[in-house]
Amino acid sequence: MYHIARKMRNLSIPLLLGVVLAVFWANVSPEGYEHFIHTPVIGEHINLHWLVNDIFMVFFFAIAGVEIVNSLSPGGELNPIKKAVTPLMATAGGVLGPIGLFFVLNILMGDQTFANGWGICTATDIALAWLVARVIFGKNHPAVKFLLLLAVADDAVGLVIIAVFYPDPNAPVEPLWLLLVVAAMGVAYVMSKIKICNYWPYVLIAGTMSWFGMHCAHLHPALSLIFIVPFLPKTGVIVKGYSAHSLEDAVGVSTLAKFEHQVAPVVDFGLIFFGLTNAGVSFSGINNLTWIIFIALVVGKTVGISVFTYVATLLTFKLPDGMKARDVITAGVIGGMGLTVALFVANEAFTDLSLQGAAKMGALFTASVAIVAIVLGKVLKVEKRKG
Repeated sequence: MYHIARKMRNLSIPLLLGVVLAVFWANVSPEGYEHFIHTPVIGEHINLHWLVNDIFMVFFFAIAGVEIVNSLSPGGELNPIKKAVTPLMATAGGVLGPIGLFFVLNILMGDQTFANGWGICTATDIALAWLVARVIFGKNHPAVKFLLLLAVADDAVGLVIIAVFYPDPNAPVEPLWLLLVVAAMGVAYVMSKIKICNYWPYVLIAGTMSWFGMHCAHLHPALSLIFIVPFLPKTGVIVKGYSAHSLEDAVGVSTLAKFEHQVAPVVDFGLIFFGLTNAGVSFSGINNLTWIIFIALVVGKTVGISVFTYVATLLTFKLPDGMKARDVITAGVIGGMGLTVALFVANEAFTDLSLQGAAKMGALFTASVAIVAIVLGKVLKVEKRKG
């Protein structure tokens, strides 16, 4: 049973199942679907949609942050820090390329009412990108970490875009509250110095402070644990392939590794609720905005990531050891899958539900790019590393 569950996680089955269920439900019984996700379950304001997007996604981004911390640590694929410059420049290309293409396409085939959707095209779906990258490159290929850093960075950009360009007029950004996030980082630092090895105090004390800091600043709190994860003790052994139960009794395993291996399964299976609460859009909402979003994400990401990575190499910054130009192009195509945060941004970009639905369909359709990326990997003879 454990091996079946692990296989489901590796193939992102829960996320995909949630998306399929949401689309089916929203088209068969839209009223029932809306009632399910928006009816308060705690008090008058806390519903399933809020619990998933504002609480659960905190842990989703935290797990992605663990991978980045591991990559930037001594011995990681992106250490020393100079190696991270190239994927960060690729991130810039993966943001600017789709934005530029969005506006060009909107002039050619769009409408002024579509213009606010440009931010939707900046996001890369971490879960699907991670899955497809591992299918194409194998678990230990440097391109996987390159793409993961890129995905986390441009999803962070997506959340900044929400705060800056799609603010709630009734709740303007209050940056002074970010001092609480800084204080939370200080608390986590002290915890690490006094050698607290259980990750729960970091999550419940420092993480809660960070969450309230971002929430009160009127920024989306989904990234709140990203600021805390780097302070989890990294000394010990990073163990791969163990269940959470076996790690309980393991000796010498780092706090960071325990957090990853005990929380990651919950996150992976919990993605069914993210898909269920965010992907419910009607097929009747498809229009030119759908295709503008789709093309801007897929083509804009591929071109932007590839070109900016090439520019980085011209500036003498290097790709991670063992990564080649064909890997960059393939990673660029994978980066065009903009499901998770793209759906986040679509919620904020449009108040008109018909435009919101059309934009979400464009983001959903990018999941089909997985097939294109896998075929391209075969054509370009990308090396797969399983070891």
